[in-house]
Amino acid sequence: MDRLDRKILSVLQANARASLQEIGQAVGLSPSPCWGRIKKMEEAGVIEGYTVRLNPRALDLADTVLVMVTLDSHSDNTLEKFGETLASIPEVIEAHLVSGDYDYLLRVVVKDTRDYERLLR
Repeated sequence: MDRLDRKILSVLQANARASLQEIGQAVGLSPSPCWGRIKKMEEAGVIEGYTVRLNPRALDLADTVLVMVTLDSHSDNTLEKFGETLASIPEVIEAHLVSGDYDYLLRVVVKDTRDYERLLR
């Protein structure tokens, strides 16, 4: 990774849909070398993929709730099942393993308080 690779990453972070022409102009390269550098960074695992940022309010998900979770068991089986369960709940958009009194911090998006109560049940 050199200075140009980092510049390319900066452009892609700002706009993952930027064209090779736009990226090249921003970093001072023609599109072909940009493409080669991007492919190398993808193959090396530096670039893991391209995503879309969604506006929660536009999807009628106006409230964000942080939920602290404590598990009764910490066995591999329990952790695997917990992860699978979280993955099946679309309202859970982040899960962080934490230290202290709780095991996980979840970030959950819901329409409103009533929707959060529905999710808890």
